[in-house]
Amino acid sequence: MIKFDKFTLKNGLKVIVHKDTSTPVVAMNIIYNVGAINENPKMTGFAHLFEHLMFGGSTNISRYDEPLEKAGGENNAFTNSDFTNYYLTIPKQNIETAFWLESDRMLNLAFSPKSLDVQRNVVIEEYKQRYLNQPYGDTWLLLKPLAYKIHPYRWDTIGMNISHIENARMEDVMNFYKKFYNPDNAIMTIAGNIETSEIKRLSEKWFGPIEKNKTIKQSIPAEPVQKESRELSVERDVPFDTIYMAYHMCSRRDKEFHTTDLISDILSNGKSARLYQELVKKQRLFSEINAYVSGNIDKGLFIISGNLIKGVSINKAEKAVEDEINKIKNFLPEEDELQKTKNKIESSLVFAEMNILSKAMDLAYYELLGDASLVNKEIDKYMAVTKEDIQKQSNLIFDESNCSTLYYKAKI
Repeated sequence: MIKFDKFTLKNGLKVIVHKDTSTPVVAMNIIYNVGAINENPKMTGFAHLFEHLMFGGSTNISRYDEPLEKAGGENNAFTNSDFTNYYLTIPKQNIETAFWLESDRMLNLAFSPKSLDVQRNVVIEEYKQRYLNQPYGDTWLLLKPLAYKIHPYRWDTIGMNISHIENARMEDVMNFYKKFYNPDNAIMTIAGNIETSEIKRLSEKWFGPIEKNKTIKQSIPAEPVQKESRELSVERDVPFDTIYMAYHMCSRRDKEFHTTDLISDILSNGKSARLYQELVKKQRLFSEINAYVSGNIDKGLFIISGNLIKGVSINKAEKAVEDEINKIKNFLPEEDELQKTKNKIESSLVFAEMNILSKAMDLAYYELLGDASLVNKEIDKYMAVTKEDIQKQSNLIFDESNCSTLYYKAKI
């Protein structure tokens, strides 16, 4: 059970406070409710670009990292399709430094042609290194637009086309910042040996004067139900053939999510799971195979991906995967298997509660989902899933017409 207090400033900034007396370190996590999903299809990659720009300095602080490091702090950030997350840890006695730094770049990020050019080049280089020059690096650039035709999940966080970042104008960048980087579009969590009254004081002092933006209204187009299977085959200079099977699934907020997540773990969480035991160990068709969920806030994807053993045909490997899928569709799992899978998830959730930064991140994330208190209901939701739920949801997801398959072949 993670206990917390919660309050909202007049400008709309939501603040969550979790007291943990076991550590001298304080964690600060700020989620901005903006990700690739919020981008203009003609100007994609901006949410990720801003993750870089936010470390370039603000009007009053030329270098973000320098004063934080002098205060003994560390920081990082990540962007995904749904939100952008900034986090740091710092000794308790220097906590006000964190408030100063984060509030200043929320208030007035420093924009200059030079800083934009620098970060633009960083992103372009990242695109080349991670997506073009790395084996299987372009997988999601291929798979997402195969599975999604209308929804903005059809492009990855790096962008639909790197030319969107190459051609980004200063005006476009500033407009994106003004629209999304505001207190009423953010959730801040502070976790550590701190008092709520002190966090309120610091929040009012440093974030209170920042003006709120007008309510952001954005209509995200719903992806139509997929009614026929889709396939794409590519050849690349990679060591072995790989199959990616993507099925549309529920959203992270839906009650079926926990059932769906358990299905993925029954199939591939560890060497005792079904896909490893049958397709890696017994039949020796794959060197590695995984099943996992995207966990998107809107309706996401259930992915099965596997690296084939050299000499195994793609048709044979795919048929073997389909046989395992049919088993979970047609037969109830054993009670012991389901309980073992639940126990693994419970263990990982409990372990996460031991880390101060993980707790700060989780509280902010669940508040974004709807209410921070949801973090304390996760284990119960997994434990409530029945064998019948597993079978029912498997039949809903694993429909042939609901599948988009990417055949990623090694050049001969």
